[in-house]
Parts: sequence; C-alpha cells; structure tokens
Amino acid sequence: MSIGADLAGKKVLVSGAGTGIGRGVALTFAEYGADVVLHYSHSDAGAKSAAEEIQAMGRQAKAVQADFNDVDAVRGLAVEAESFLGQIDVLVNNAGITMNLPFMEVNPEQFDTLFNVNIKAMFFLTQAACKGMVERGKGVVINLTSVHANYAMHEHSVYAATKGAIVSFTRTTSVDLAPLGVRMNAIAPGWIIVENHYKAIENLDLSDAAHPIPAGFVGEPTDIGELAVFLASDAARYIVGQTYMIDGGQASNLYASGDFRERRDHTFGRDYVNVPE
Repeated sequence: MSIGADLAGKKVLVSGAGTGIGRGVALTFAEYGADVVLHYSHSDAGAKSAAEEIQAMGRQAKAVQADFNDVDAVRGLAVEAESFLGQIDVLVNNAGITMNLPFMEVNPEQFDTLFNVNIKAMFFLTQAACKGMVERGKGVVINLTSVHANYAMHEHSVYAATKGAIVSFTRTTSVDLAPLGVRMNAIAPGWIIVENHYKAIENLDLSDAAHPIPAGFVGEPTDIGELAVFLASDAARYIVGQTYMIDGGQASNLYASGDFRERRDHTFGRDYVNVPE
C-alpha cells in the first residue's frame, strides 16, 4: 500500500500552522489526501490562506486560533479540531517560539513563556488529542524539535532547553502510548527557510547560508512535511520514540574541520599507513 493510500481521508491537526514549517506540513498532508485543522496563535492570514488552498484540493480544512500560554485554550483546540474533523488521527506538534539572548540576561518571564508554549502546551495538547486515539487504539503523534537539542549555539539556552525536553518527552511518552496503539516520534529540523528568517536577518543571502550545508541548499517546509507524512503512514509502523534529524547533512560535518568541498592541507597516518606524499 502506498503512503498516499495510507493517508487518504486521515484527520490531521497541525499546531503552529500559520507560517513556516507548520503551514508547509499542513499543505503536504492535504496533498496526500488528508483533512486538516490548522492552528494559529496570532495572525490568521497564513493559516486561513492555507486552509483555502486545502479546500481547493477537495479536502476539508479549518483555521483555529488558540493561545498556547493558556492550557484551557490548548485543550479547547483539541476539542474544536475533533468536532470539525470527526476525530484526530494524526497530531503534529509544531507550534513553538524562539528567542536568542545571552544566558545572564534571561528573565523568569521569558523563560516561562518559552517553556509554556514549547513544552507545556505541547504536553497538554497531546494529552487531549490522544484521548480519542487511545479509545480507537490507533493514532500518530509527531513532535517538532530542533537540531538545537543536540548542538550548541550561543544565546539559545532557553530555546535549546525546550527542544531537548521535546526529545526526552518523545522518547519517554512513546513508551507509554505505544501499547495503547499510538505511535509517537519527533523531527529535528536544521535550517529550514521560513518567513521569520527574512525578518530577523538583514539582507539574507541563501547562497551564503547554503555554503556549510553538504546538501548544497537550505531546506524548505515541504521537506519536513514529506518526512512527517512518512512517519504518519503505515510504512513507519515499527518506528517508535525516535527523533529524526533533517538538516542537509550539516550536523554530520565536524565543526571547525574546514571546508568539506576542498582537499585537506594536512596528511595524517604516514607513520602507519602507505599514503601518498
């Protein structure tokens, strides 16, 4: 059976689907035949336009607002999504916020905001959405974390901590849910080009950005969408509790090892191996 056949008619909730990765994931699921509820927090333009695109594909779609600083609103999102879709077969926990600030300057309010949105809301949305999945004995949860969970970048102490928590949450909770018929895995994107990059980085040049990436280009939201679709399909039925890094090979290239495109200036092993001068 093809992945498209697996997902045709599935009911999917994607959080943080107004922009960037979440919007791309929602559209990708619809292209494979799923009906989608797209959550957004503030601006509704991106989520509503994506919903219109999905409806034009002949699928059902609705944009739903919820403040992820409010657990009651988070639980209400699951209820509204289930009411519209009939049930939730796949939950994609994409909603998250970032912040870069030196460690010594982070205040409790900023800390709480990132953990409330990135971890607490995800935890209780998953709990609410999984009730129906557990009752039916079948469902899929996909959590979006980040390469920041494994690799350090200065001024990202709080953000990286939340992303590391998602990896641990995925590993542990998957063991609780798997016997109940619900599979949980995570995706850790590297650099995926989204609208906020252009807002935050002045004169962003994607060719420069792509230089340290072995794949030779910066990824797009649909790259994450394709992986999410695979993990939601029966083709991934034996995959439980894993985190898949998708970064074009950047993390595989040893830091400070030089340009991987050029031959090394230094030759090691001459005392032990017959290598040319």
